[in-house]
Amino acid sequence: MELRTLWQVLVRRWPLVVIPFLIVLVLGLATYQRPMPLYNVGVHYSAGQPPIFDIQADYEDGRYHTWLTSEYIANGLAAWARSGSFAVAVSEELAAQGIHLPADAIRGTIASDNLRSVLLVSMTFGDPGKLAAMIDAAGRVLQTRNLEAFPYLVEPALVVPLDEPIVNQVPAGLRAVLDLPLRLALAAAAGIGLAFLVNYMDPTIQTRADLEVAGLPVLAEIPRRKKPRAPRPTSE
Repeated sequence: MELRTLWQVLVRRWPLVVIPFLIVLVLGLATYQRPMPLYNVGVHYSAGQPPIFDIQADYEDGRYHTWLTSEYIANGLAAWARSGSFAVAVSEELAAQGIHLPADAIRGTIASDNLRSVLLVSMTFGDPGKLAAMIDAAGRVLQTRNLEAFPYLVEPALVVPLDEPIVNQVPAGLRAVLDLPLRLALAAAAGIGLAFLVNYMDPTIQTRADLEVAGLPVLAEIPRRKKPRAPRPTSE
């Protein structure tokens, strides 16, 4: 098919293209809800244990093992921060302050990572006030209750925050911005496909090309009748 023929099909079947688009547009506007703002905060921590060695006798070897132990502890704390037991501990710390959040809701907000012996704990939540309390409670759990998760430690790990928690608003995600435009594009594509399908299934003769494709000779063609123009008023 030539592009002109395709365009003629769309012009002839334009209601099939427009109606799905309008339906999706009306439903999308009627059910649209502005995305709730989200906030994020992250804190870096150093973690380790006091070296257990004679500095005078074994300085180099002890220093190496101290850094290696710090890296292992940071790895373990990062994994613990993503666990359910950590979320339960944070929930308990918040409950002591009168803030009641279930552990399941807290666990979904926590992300953690580590680079060598530096631990990063970040949290994302819709309430900036509660988020500040959550990251503070998470820090206290890391500092005071790490022996519950790692009983093989000689003594509780030393967890030191390296920066102050700063709550920042997270910009709306790309999915929230493009949700309605993508649905409209799909509706338009469905309408175009429906128009071509109906045109293919239609047995009636619409154009001269349809007769030529059927092998029927065209003797004459009657042009479409145009509406007569209204007479111009004449001035006397």
